[in-house]
Amino acid sequence: MITQTQTTSFKEELYEGIHNLLTDTIKIALYTANADLGASTTVYTTDQEVTGTGYTAGGVTVTNVTVESSGTTAYVSFDNPQWTGASFTCRGALIYNSSKANRSIAVLNFGNDKIVTNGTFTVTMPANTATTALIRSQ
Repeated sequence: MITQTQTTSFKEELYEGIHNLLTDTIKIALYTANADLGASTTVYTTDQEVTGTGYTAGGVTVTNVTVESSGTTAYVSFDNPQWTGASFTCRGALIYNSSKANRSIAVLNFGNDKIVTNGTFTVTMPANTATTALIRSQ
């Protein structure tokens, strides 16, 4: 089961000063519906990671990471990650910090299988605001 959430270990590691999302390499990997990802996920795993044309294990590096705040909420955003020339099926994703021993940050659940056939697969991020950003804390 894939449960969308920020991972518990990421929340703890923020207080420990482990992550610097502006300088570390942040990646996003895609997973099948059979993946077991959620709040207790601590690191990137290849178990049930997508395979297919245009996809490389480990996913892609996210670009243009920004950290902002509004009122009492801090939030993170980045450009929409893409895979070109792709043919695969996926159900969710794991955002993780490859600079820090592949530690997990957040799990995404796409709601149903997403299929791309010889095209571009894009994970569209929500608006970069204090109420909609995927990675945020109040």
